[in-house]
Amino acid sequence: MSLTKNDFEVVDLFCGIGGLSHGFVKEKFKVVAGIDFDKSCNFAYTQNNDAKFLYRDIKDFSGEELTNLYSIGKRKILVGCAPCQPFSIYNRNSQDQKEKNDKWSLLYSFSKLINETEPEIVSMENVPLLTKFDEGKIFNEFIENLKIKDYKISWSIVNAQDYGVAQRRKRLILLASKLGDIKLIPPTHNKTNFVNVKDIIGNLNPIKDGEADPNDELHYSKKLNEINKRRIQATKEGGSWKDWDDELKLACHKREGGKKFGSAYGRMRWNDVAPTMTTYCIGLSNGRFGHPEQDRAISLREAALIQSFPENYNFIDPHTEFRPSVIARQIGNAVPVNLGVAIAKSIKTHLQNID
Repeated sequence: MSLTKNDFEVVDLFCGIGGLSHGFVKEKFKVVAGIDFDKSCNFAYTQNNDAKFLYRDIKDFSGEELTNLYSIGKRKILVGCAPCQPFSIYNRNSQDQKEKNDKWSLLYSFSKLINETEPEIVSMENVPLLTKFDEGKIFNEFIENLKIKDYKISWSIVNAQDYGVAQRRKRLILLASKLGDIKLIPPTHNKTNFVNVKDIIGNLNPIKDGEADPNDELHYSKKLNEINKRRIQATKEGGSWKDWDDELKLACHKREGGKKFGSAYGRMRWNDVAPTMTTYCIGLSNGRFGHPEQDRAISLREAALIQSFPENYNFIDPHTEFRPSVIARQIGNAVPVNLGVAIAKSIKTHLQNID
């Protein structure tokens, strides 16, 4: 049996604005569709991936509908990153999280679609704590479901910085195939050649807080109030609120329990990778999102580049209001493109090894 990427088509569940899909596009796979329940992602997904966007709830999506997205005669690759908020470190101590948020059940919906369509290859990306959530029950059931369907499976916890992303971002990557053994390619980067913050954003035009580059609307940084402007001015490169005089510190920072939040109001370092981008990645108070030397938080453009989106990736719909908080959420939720590339390369290598 001789198979190549041209024998396959890709559908991306929980696609968001297409970080994972775009990794496959860059590796010349044909992505036919992305499915997501966030309508705001439609523009960026379709504009950049030459694929249709379906605004649908995966829980209500049938295997027949999924099968019909693939062309007749093409083999199926099904990929996705179920929303990870319920498995996040920020939610793991919430005793009633499952009652308040049923998003964890989307992984069961993923399994249901696999059962109904039996794609040749599956990839699932998520946060590492998924393996421990509910004592590992949900993740283990996902794996057992694949085994019942005769998939060969591998999974590992990786750091995005090891695959050319300028960011510390630990992720769970699972690959499964009906065609034979499959695994993620080895890391492409290490401490000798990590892509750092300066490599990625060091050549952008300087801007002030509350302003945008006149030649790049996405290169926009949130306006800081007076006290936060003083705080960022008092923060050294790589520093945090611990650099401030007491008059600038919040009450919580002065309490013993607040001292553990060392990254709040922090600046990045030029010669290091960035912290994990979140849905609040352009907010100064939400983490180490301060620019290394300019007195502001990072811009939307800088966050996108740190997530390894290409400079020509189109985020802004000219027919809707520009809403920075929405785009920040889209960027923070995305799979880093270069991690998507690593997954796509792994599948290409797998196909080359099939005899």
